[in-house]
Amino acid sequence: MSNQYQGEDRGANSHHQSEERGVASATPEREAILKTALLSVSDKTGLLEFAQALTALNVRILSTGGTLKFLKDKGIPALAISEHTGSPEILDGRVKTLHPRIHGGILAIRGNVAHEQAMRENAIEPIDFVVVNLYPFRETVAKPDVALEEAIENIDIGGPAMLRSSAKNYRFVTVVCDPGDYSIVAQELRREGSTTPQTRQMLALKAFRHTADYDSAIDEFLSERFTGAPSLRLSFVGGKTLRYGENDHQKASFFLEKDAIGAQEPNIGSAKQLHGKELSYNNLVDADAALEAVRELHGTPAVAIIKHTNPCGYATGKTLDQAFEAAWDGDPVSAFGSVIAVSQKVDLATAEKLKGRFVELLVAPGFSPEALEYLQKKSKDIRLLDIGTLAPAQNRKVYKHILGGMLVQDRDVELNRKWEPATKTPFPEKLHALALFTWKACKHVKSNAIVICQEYAPGQYQVLGIGPGQPNRIDSNLKLCQPRARENLRRQAEAKGIAGAAVDTYITDSLGQCVLASDAFFPFDDNVVAAHEGGIRYIVQPGGSLRDAEVLATADKLGVAMVFTGTRHFRH
Repeated sequence: MSNQYQGEDRGANSHHQSEERGVASATPEREAILKTALLSVSDKTGLLEFAQALTALNVRILSTGGTLKFLKDKGIPALAISEHTGSPEILDGRVKTLHPRIHGGILAIRGNVAHEQAMRENAIEPIDFVVVNLYPFRETVAKPDVALEEAIENIDIGGPAMLRSSAKNYRFVTVVCDPGDYSIVAQELRREGSTTPQTRQMLALKAFRHTADYDSAIDEFLSERFTGAPSLRLSFVGGKTLRYGENDHQKASFFLEKDAIGAQEPNIGSAKQLHGKELSYNNLVDADAALEAVRELHGTPAVAIIKHTNPCGYATGKTLDQAFEAAWDGDPVSAFGSVIAVSQKVDLATAEKLKGRFVELLVAPGFSPEALEYLQKKSKDIRLLDIGTLAPAQNRKVYKHILGGMLVQDRDVELNRKWEPATKTPFPEKLHALALFTWKACKHVKSNAIVICQEYAPGQYQVLGIGPGQPNRIDSNLKLCQPRARENLRRQAEAKGIAGAAVDTYITDSLGQCVLASDAFFPFDDNVVAAHEGGIRYIVQPGGSLRDAEVLATADKLGVAMVFTGTRHFRH
């Protein structure tokens, strides 16, 4: 347990029912009277400064165990809960705050005649601020081989009870469960003399979410320990209604992961929209796919052009504008109305590449002032998303809902387990970087996926053709990927001034220096034969088929070099 968490038990579990009975003479707009604050926290971050602010405002502080010691050691005057209630802490500190003088002081409706009479009869004083954060249960159970008893002792009881009581009575009580909100409360107290009703509402909602997430963590841990059947509880906030879903007859909303904003890894949920119409359902899906694809190429100028989650354009370049042009040339037709993600801050040269080109959305780790001004003037419709930075993908769980259940799996962050030349024909070292780029591109194409890439300039790579999402791999190869690659090479030849029979020679020679990748192994040798007949001499695939020997024998007979990666990349 880190030094940050020096928690103390606040109370044993109990079923406390407290109803707001009677007719309140006060209105919801009535401001809370500054008087008493109860501070009992495990995470001491920012506590000293906040307690000093309260003391300076003549707010009396009640506190417990470790928090009380912390405050007194820092010279902050505070009264022990046991002195306030007149009852000692019992059961090894499990029962401290579960007392009428605590919860009555929190839950009483100010101005309610019956409540105030009961408070006088029971010597209950109002508590106006409750500052509580909970035992580090998630951190405790995240430790390898944590003992059940240690986990149980880190289930907070008194803390959630106080949070829920004060959140319920938010009209009169300010509840703070996040140290990040200390400054907001302190500033309002100095400026207004009290917290505003809007702030108390916001903090109350935050407290209820906090206890809900806390209980979910306990449920997940104990479900696995007690029953061996894990439970799954997900928390999403900030729901926003979208114009419609995938189609205009479908209603849709977008919810944020609770920790999406400010997360270490930039994501679409935490991105800032700088310009354009509101995002649609399809925009968000494609933006996520674009960001994931370009994330694969972080650290180099790179562009991913996405259409229906497939990278129809994908390229690197010496500069971002060069990468943009190379990616666009991968499939100019499909790039119309696409979603694009780039790996670097957009400069003016890159922004100008969009002139005359219709793009739905551009995702980038920032925009130069000149590029932003240019793009904002270019179109009122283009959506611009700033993700802040671009970082490698992190290990985490991903979810997919189907009717009747939720699928959970590890995120596909692994690229390859090995890089094993598998054929008698050697795979040239000079093609290694191109092969690796082709493998990265293939990882982001829907299965069954076939991808052909070329080195279009020294050290710079682009997708020439993709065959995505077909029921069989040979169709992805022969009917989609190869024709698109040939079409692009023919256009290249014409741009170079090559004509006549020399065009076919250019295409054949170029394909002979390209790399083809397959997202999964070849169950038969038909794709090797098809690739060879199309002029391809170099293939990257996972390997692992029962017919690997047959596939390799065909490759050896045809003089095709092949690398096994040991990692499959299905995308459904």
